[in-house]
Amino acid sequence: MDRSQASRRRLLDAGAAEFAAHGVAGARVDRISADARVSKAQIYSYYAGKEQLFDAVLEDQVNDILDRAPLTADLPDYAVRLYDAYLEQPQLVRLATWARLERSPVGPLFSATDETAKVEVIAEAQRTGRVRADIPATDIHAMVIGLALTWAQSSLTYTATPEDPEADHRRRRASLAAAARDAFMR
Repeated sequence: MDRSQASRRRLLDAGAAEFAAHGVAGARVDRISADARVSKAQIYSYYAGKEQLFDAVLEDQVNDILDRAPLTADLPDYAVRLYDAYLEQPQLVRLATWARLERSPVGPLFSATDETAKVEVIAEAQRTGRVRADIPATDIHAMVIGLALTWAQSSLTYTATPEDPEADHRRRRASLAAAARDAFMR
């Protein structure tokens, strides 16, 4: 990794921590600059402003989750892998929540083209009879993500942490898999 790539990586990591903690409005470029050991001028040479840096951070975090938990037609397994990814990378849920609160309060959070390939995986599984076909693939995709978020940082009931007893994580994983299997699989 060259120096420029290393600077961008530190900037995305520092930005993720700052935006996750404070949102776009509350985040301070000075703190991001200091934490990343990157000058403010360098930040603005990479990104036009704080909002563009936030967009880059959110995209980076989403790509990390997609690498950790790629969508497959095995929706119960996918829900469990998302649960684990949210435990390992809790900043994504906080960032997405801030994006929802401050930037995109209604409609899709991500562009339709980002979702097309994922929805097509489910649609193909519907065509082959693995996944129920009476619910649109796009709705199944949203609901599986919603199930996986049950104990994530945006939960209204309980937010799980890696420090929770392993027995609790096993129970939640089994519950997620059963719910996704019973709701969506054939």
